Amino acid sequence: MKSMSRKELEKHLGDVKKALQAARARDHRNAKKAAAKAAAEFGFSLGEISETETAKPKKAKAKTTRKPSKPVYANPENTAQTWTGKGRQPNWFRAQVANGTPPDAMRIAN
Repeated sequence: MKSMSRKELEKHLGDVKKALQAARARDHRNAKKAAAKAAAEFGFSLGEISETETAKPKKAKAKTTRKPSKPVYANPENTAQTWTGKGRQPNWFRAQVANGTPPDAMRIAN
């Protein structure tokens, strides 16, 4: 193969691809025949077996939308900055706590 030209190698590649497709189709036919024969031994057709209850399409789950959480804490310096108290603490919250502000002082009154 090392002495073959690129064109010769590409021709062989095309021939191999065609042969693989033919072999796959042949194997598919043989598998289908074997499955039909096995189903017939139990008194079923291949169509009846493929239409079993387990093959029913699954129902799609209804998508539910979650409401966003209400803010629990507000930045005393800028009340537009809020935090729900869930997840990672925002920088302004950590800075306020580091400066000595208790978290309860930043809590929004409901």
